[in-house]
Amino acid sequence: MIIRKIFKFENTHIVRNCSTKKCRSSIHGHSYKVEVLFSSNGFDNAQMIYDFGLMKGDMKDLIEVFDHSITLWKYDDKEYIDAMKKFSDRWVELPVSPTAEQFARVIFIMVDMLLKSTVFVNNEARVELDSIVVHETDSSYAKADRDDAYNPIFGIINPKEIIFSDAICEDFNNANLWQDILSGKKFTNKNIV
Repeated sequence: MIIRKIFKFENTHIVRNCSTKKCRSSIHGHSYKVEVLFSSNGFDNAQMIYDFGLMKGDMKDLIEVFDHSITLWKYDDKEYIDAMKKFSDRWVELPVSPTAEQFARVIFIMVDMLLKSTVFVNNEARVELDSIVVHETDSSYAKADRDDAYNPIFGIINPKEIIFSDAICEDFNNANLWQDILSGKKFTNKNIV
């Protein structure tokens, strides 16, 4: 069975090397919708796959790093990157271009790492991340599943190269959230949220 949770964020970027002149040469933004789909072959104690309320904590924080932020490609022009970091408190630097396709892969990896570090307390049965769908506009989206997220043909995404500004980290309920995930720290779900 599959369940879905939708998150939203506003984000700006430049997509270098794309065909659309406006997109490759001008900072522009989108109102993104992100669908997070989970699968399981069993229910928890409440006969649910995974309580939607549990997704309003660290998972929401992880996805909202992109909200009201500028997303930068690590390999863009250094002068541009430095200027954006200087004049924007909220920025994310990625090792891949900030396309809808790569957002889907990056968010898959981030949520997958969090889920793998989660200690379940309500008898959840093999909850797995099925896929991430990133809607860049109402008519355009990209979907990534496990094979896409970790596909070397698309390029390996090293999570340690996903960098959040200090202002973003300060907004986490746990200021060390991303570093804790990278270090393999375990996150125990609350009994009641």
